[in-house]
Order: sequence, then structure tokens, then C-alpha cells
Amino acid sequence: MVNIVCFGEVLFDVFSTRKKIGGAPLNVANRLTSFGNQVAMISAIGRDHLGEELLAYLKAQDINVNGVQVTDDYKTGMVNVTLNAKGSASYDIMFPRAWDKIQFTQDIRAQVEKADAFVFGSLVARDNTSRQTLYSLLDSAKFKIFDLNLRPPYYTLEVLDHLMRRADFIKFNDDELYEVSHALGSKFNSLEQNLWFIAEKTKTDQICVTKGAHGAVLLYNNTLYYNSGFLVQVKDTVGAGDSFLGALTSELLNDVKPQKALDFACAVGALVARSEGANPKIERAEVEAFLHPR
Repeated sequence: MVNIVCFGEVLFDVFSTRKKIGGAPLNVANRLTSFGNQVAMISAIGRDHLGEELLAYLKAQDINVNGVQVTDDYKTGMVNVTLNAKGSASYDIMFPRAWDKIQFTQDIRAQVEKADAFVFGSLVARDNTSRQTLYSLLDSAKFKIFDLNLRPPYYTLEVLDHLMRRADFIKFNDDELYEVSHALGSKFNSLEQNLWFIAEKTKTDQICVTKGAHGAVLLYNNTLYYNSGFLVQVKDTVGAGDSFLGALTSELLNDVKPQKALDFACAVGALVARSEGANPKIERAEVEAFLHPR
């Protein structure tokens, strides 16, 4: 198994009747760990009861928390989540929060240097402090995995373009792909044409685009791979894309062939979508049974 560092927001998703631990990089870390990889989290929490709860949760998942900073100056992250009738989520992300103020240290740089891969998203770049820390850590990363997570108004095209150009692997959903590629000057209408446009523009030969219930497309070393999705009864979509990325990353970094890795990741995403919250417990055997029903 491989050693992966995830960087970015750790927080609570607050629904009308409950709260759940989340944050895209935390969700990715959680799924990576569940499939047996060594995972460290770099983030920041407040010195408050929510921060204590988050830290205890990460430790319970066997995620290395040496890079999780504790601050007296900012509260632990919170997001108010609203679900529509189809289970799709909209977000009100509290700002500023502790994870906006991740400080660069030699210790976290050393963690990133030792890792096989470094996973980061776009939301953590909304504040200059965490953004500059991210830029510095990218200099030390062996393999950089960028998960676009477009949450208006917390991104700019300039920052997205910079991060895409520095990444070795980029993950979009289909809406994000169209928005970003058209903003960069694409005149194309098809998903594949815009995927190739981004690959050429950013000089990246590993890109994945998720399509919700309709599966995903993976560009991997000049070849396109497809999965058309799985029919499930959706409870909510929170964290499904994060678990998809965690599963895909785990499989590819552990030398699983791209088509098999994509199918596995789409199955994981579907299993999360039919469950409540971002981090339901999913065993590999459950995924295999879902993929190959008797």
C-alpha cells in the first residue's frame, strides 16, 4: 500500500437535523485509509469542542494527525448544508475558519516529501495563508492530485489555472469541466473535447471527470476509459465524489489497471450516494459484491 498526504479543510457538515464530519480532503483521506493505505492529514482546527471531536475522529480512522494544527485565533470549520428533493447539496461555508490559516512548517514539508502522493483541492486556496502554504508544499510533492471543488465565491480562474498546471492528476465533475474549460477559451461542446482541451492547456495526461449518476470518464496516459454509472436510490450526494477520488487514487497508485480502477471507484461513489452522509463504512468486499452480484 502507498503513503498519501491530504491537505485542506476539515469541518462539520451541518444539516437541518444532524451534523457530520466532512471536508473534501478529509473524506478522501478517510476512504484512502479504509482501503489500507497510510494517510496523513494536514489541516487546522480551532481549540474548541468541535476541534477535539474532529481530532478524535481522525485518530480513530488511523489517519496521521501530526500535521493538524490547533489555533486559538479561529474556530473549527463548519458548513451549513441544504439538500434538495433529489438529495443534491448546496453549501454555506463559514469564513474565516481554522483551516483557512494553515501555517507552513518544516514538519509538514517533510511529511509531503516522504509521501507517494499529495492530494489537495481548490477550496483551501480561498484564503491567502493556506494558499501560500499549499504553493510551498507543491514544491516538495512527488505526485500531485488536484480535486477541483468549485464553491462560489471562493475561487478564481487564475488560482485554478495555476493549480491545474502544477498538478499531475486533475479531477473535475462535468459542470466544473465545462465552466473552467470555457473560461480558459474552449469553444467545444462535448465533454471529451473539453477534457482534451484541459489536458493540452495544462500539460496533464491524467484527468478524471465524474458525471454523477452517469459514471465517469478517465484520461490516463493518452487513453480514455469510461464507466456509465450504477443505478442506486440516492439518499444524499455529500462526499460521493470525494470517496470516488479516494477509491480511484488508491487503485491507481496500487497499480490496478485504469478500467478496473475506474469501475471500482464508480461503485464506491454509488454506494456512498445511497448512504447517509459523506463517510459511510464501506468494505472492499461490499464493493466487489456490488460490482459482481451473484
